[in-house]
Amino acid sequence: MPLMITEGTERLGFLIHDAARLMRKRFEARASGMGLSAAQWRLMVRVTKEEGVAQARLAELLEIEPISVSRLIDRMEEGGWIERRADASDRRVRTIFPTPKALKAYAQVKGLAGEVYEEALTGMSDDDRRALIKGLRGLVENLSDDEAMSCKQTNKLESTAQ
Repeated sequence: MPLMITEGTERLGFLIHDAARLMRKRFEARASGMGLSAAQWRLMVRVTKEEGVAQARLAELLEIEPISVSRLIDRMEEGGWIERRADASDRRVRTIFPTPKALKAYAQVKGLAGEVYEEALTGMSDDDRRALIKGLRGLVENLSDDEAMSCKQTNKLESTAQ
């Protein structure tokens, strides 16, 4: 299907990047007094949302090298933000959990993030906000490499071939 260019879509990538960058900068400015770097905040949020995530998977999620994640985890563990545990089924795998200190900070961070989101969405109607979120979700879904979807398509092809 040919791409239909409508007004503004040629700048879509730039707009999304700029919006994310500006929101991140605003958030970092507000959260700077809590003693964590931007990379540490990203890691803490991931660990809080996915308690027990494997260290290797965390590197994938954060899109950084495993050695960088290891160093980041070292600093955060020293600061009392997270703890490493051996996986019950594979002792070579290290899983990462938030500490009570991290959980408390996460609650504060959610409030700060909400303030930044509200500021970013100022002047938009509720319908426009819903449309923006819906559109961004669709964009993410369209561009995600979903392994589950791939498996479903493979299974569907195999069942029709039989």
